[in-house]
Amino acid sequence: MPSTFVCPSCRRALLEQAKTAYRQHGAVKRPYTRPSFAPKPTPNLKHIRQNPGLYEQNSVDRNYAPYAKNGWKILELHEKLVTLQHEAVRSRQTINGLEKQLQAKRAGGREDGSSTSTTDTLIAEAKALKSALESRIDEEQRWREEMDRLALELPNLSSLQTPVGDQPKLLGHINGEALPTPNHNRSHVDIGRELDLLDFEASAVTSGWGWYFLKNEAALLEQALIQYALSVALKRGWQIRTPPSLVYSHIASACGFMPRDQHGETQIYSITQDADAAKSSLVLAGTAEIPFAGSQANNVLSEHDLPLKIIGPSRSYRAEAGARGVDTKGLYRVHEFTKVEMFAWTAPPPSLSSSDDGGFGGEEDTQTQAEVIFNEMISIQIEILTSLGLHARVLEMPTTDLGASAARKIDIEAFFPSRTGIDDGYGEVTSASICTDYQARRLNTKVRYAKGDVRQAFAHTVNGTALAVPRILACLLENGWDEESRSVKVPECLRRWMPGEIATIRARS
Repeated sequence: MPSTFVCPSCRRALLEQAKTAYRQHGAVKRPYTRPSFAPKPTPNLKHIRQNPGLYEQNSVDRNYAPYAKNGWKILELHEKLVTLQHEAVRSRQTINGLEKQLQAKRAGGREDGSSTSTTDTLIAEAKALKSALESRIDEEQRWREEMDRLALELPNLSSLQTPVGDQPKLLGHINGEALPTPNHNRSHVDIGRELDLLDFEASAVTSGWGWYFLKNEAALLEQALIQYALSVALKRGWQIRTPPSLVYSHIASACGFMPRDQHGETQIYSITQDADAAKSSLVLAGTAEIPFAGSQANNVLSEHDLPLKIIGPSRSYRAEAGARGVDTKGLYRVHEFTKVEMFAWTAPPPSLSSSDDGGFGGEEDTQTQAEVIFNEMISIQIEILTSLGLHARVLEMPTTDLGASAARKIDIEAFFPSRTGIDDGYGEVTSASICTDYQARRLNTKVRYAKGDVRQAFAHTVNGTALAVPRILACLLENGWDEESRSVKVPECLRRWMPGEIATIRARS
């Protein structure tokens, strides 16, 4: 694998690339008004102020260069805020002194003309100071809001295990190290049409490009894949939930899902509503991670209930499906798909169980609860892909590939015979991420402790794909295809959920 070291010239190139994208598309602005019932974000301003250089480098490493100076701006605003607060204290002290003088004069009884003039002067001076104090309070509030805005634009700090740059680190393989040598290079699109499993023409009429119909055994395989993935997780103690597909915009944003990516391309479908509903706008969830994370917004979880592990199937919606071409052909990149998602809330590391400590990607010598669950998610993904008989590789993803919320991400890429011209045929089929307290701070999800000095702290969240149906289905069709018999073998682990325990899919006569 290529080295993960990024030289200074390469980092400068990344910075200039991000700056160019920023100039072309502009900064991403919040596309909604946060309603009064929404959880109030609590970014870790103290940690940012204490480490502005760390956040600057982290932003550059992750292609968030337009926001690299946010930490320094926050530090500057904080220093101004402290000065403003000292001035406010002095103003209050002066006002109190003036009020005491007025009270003394009034207690003295009858006033002559000179005393009246002095009293009027004191009153005028007190009013001027109170007016200036109110202005300072308003300015202080604006600066606080600006610091929060700048902090919320920053991506999570990357894990120490995340390679810096754009090259992933190979961690291992599933079902052997050697690439398979299939006797064909037919795509799942051709196979699906021949076996009457997929219909892209009908969906183009009803919905446009990027949509599809699953037919006959393909529709049955979708349900079998869901049931199999759930069974693997349930035997490990995961709780099953089915989430809603519509979520509030502020919930999606809190989870790190922006309406547009850094290149200005639309990512999320927004739901048009009446003008009265603008303050609680809705979007289609791009993943069940969003409603799952939002389900504990403004909640305090007991440390005894953690880790809280849930899994569930859902429909997912992605407005951005990429440019047309081999990489997006057929089921590989679509606008709507069924996915089985894993999500967990965990306790923060003991040394980070404080709202004022680091907590953004810091790591201990011993495994954190989040890392234990993260590894469990990876093992579930590996068990599923192993049983399905798919060759795949496990990758530690680099900084440039991390979304805003992830501190660490591992992808698993399976082999597609039709994609041998793209990255040796590998394509992502699952992903898992540790998000530390990034989402919990934005959703106000805390952990309550029964003992110790710290009574509450922000939870850490972990998410992972147990199974994304379209890509796995495409992979099964291509790897299970037999050119001679012109049929597809159904993996044994799925047959119990297929009517009549279908073992082979053949063309209809």
